[in-house]
This record gives sequence, C-alpha cells and structure tokens, in this order.
Amino acid sequence: MPQTDIRPHVVALLCDADFKHQADPRTWNHRDGRPFTTAEQETALSATRAEFEEFHAQHKRYMEYLRKTKETPDALQSFLAPFMEQLTHKTLGNAAEIMTTAQRAELDHLLKSINEPTRPFTPYTF
Repeated sequence: MPQTDIRPHVVALLCDADFKHQADPRTWNHRDGRPFTTAEQETALSATRAEFEEFHAQHKRYMEYLRKTKETPDALQSFLAPFMEQLTHKTLGNAAEIMTTAQRAELDHLLKSINEPTRPFTPYTF
C-alpha cells in the first residue's frame, strides 16, 4: 500500500480551525475567531482523507492529555494514600522518606504535572 503524503501545513491549519463555532458554514474560522483567508479556506478544503485522519489522531492524543491532566490531582491522592496510612505524622516529606527511588520518581512526575499549566492544542505537539 503506497504511503500517502501528508502536508504538515494543511494539518496545522486543520488543527487551528474552530469547528464548533461556525456562524457561516461556508467560512471557516481560526480558534481565536479570525475568519480563514480565501487561501486558507481553499487549503483546508483541499485536505485529503489522510490529512484529516492525522488531524484527528493529534486531536485524540490532545484529548487524552487533557483527561490525564484533569485526573492528576486524584491520581496523586490515590498514589499517596498507602504511604500516608503507614505514617503517624502525615506529611509529604515523611511519605517521600519511605518511598523507593521509583516511587519518588512517580511522585515527582505527579507533582510536576499538577504545577504545569495546561498546554493548548498545537499541531505536531501531541
């Protein structure tokens, strides 16, 4: 089966399209509300099935990222619960002291995820 060429600039344009708020279905808009130029509209309408599938795959990965980001506080709580049960003086520092190196790495990952601002949907990032 031959490899279909995917034009990155077309996928990037699809990633920046606002498919939810179209006042005029004949005119596409960017996510920031600006209407597509005539050239951008023509480019978007020239997208192949493979390019739409690539856009969809990227958007799906982004939605998974958002889901995980939203669930991180609960994941941190669940992760810490067994350690806190073992402690008389329940602090994060005391919990970290009884963790293995791998568990501390997971704790660091969860804490960084909580503090990291949510990234916007950007082409070829997710």
